[in-house]
Amino acid sequence: MVDWITSEGFVPYPEAVSQMETHVESMIRSGADERIWLLEHPALYTAGTSADINDLTDPDRFPVYTSKRGGQYTYHGPGQRVAYAMLDLNKRGRDVRKFVWTLEEWVIQTLAEFNVTGERREGRVGVWVVRHDKPLTALGTPPEDKIAAIGVRLRKWTSFHGICINVEPDLSHYGGIVPCGIAEHGVTSLVDLGLPVTMDDLDVALKKSFLQVFPD
Repeated sequence: MVDWITSEGFVPYPEAVSQMETHVESMIRSGADERIWLLEHPALYTAGTSADINDLTDPDRFPVYTSKRGGQYTYHGPGQRVAYAMLDLNKRGRDVRKFVWTLEEWVIQTLAEFNVTGERREGRVGVWVVRHDKPLTALGTPPEDKIAAIGVRLRKWTSFHGICINVEPDLSHYGGIVPCGIAEHGVTSLVDLGLPVTMDDLDVALKKSFLQVFPD
């Protein structure tokens, strides 16, 4: 059984990490239910285990937190839906690559609910959108923008951290970092793509798509 929890308001990052740690320990020690936690953070940057300090271009702009999730620097803030996935991979298959692929598929199928084509790219974690509405790059190809980030951590095959999808964040807030260490591509959101999607709309799509890609 997967519990779905949605927090109102902005959840401070340290508080979220503490609550995830506590619940994951409960899952490991006493078999607590799996959990998906939907929330928003106040504006902040996090540094994953592969973060390069040179990618933090404006360290004074927002609070910066060291995170034990995989990945590099990322931004969280208002208008971005964070979905923390506390799942038992002992039951779902002890395969890290498959798990990350499935998280990407969760995002891709969620975006498809709004007729947005999310895509994977070799060597780039996360989900990308080809911008046919923008001028071609110097290479003569359409530019690509990132719409969702993924970063996970495992403890005894129990996952935490998860995914985030841009609904309507202030995209200028990404200016203080090189997002995920990739400077040559931009970031986008559902509203930036011209879609009047609300956070509630996205939550409905997330729940529907989760059941498709993470069957019980």
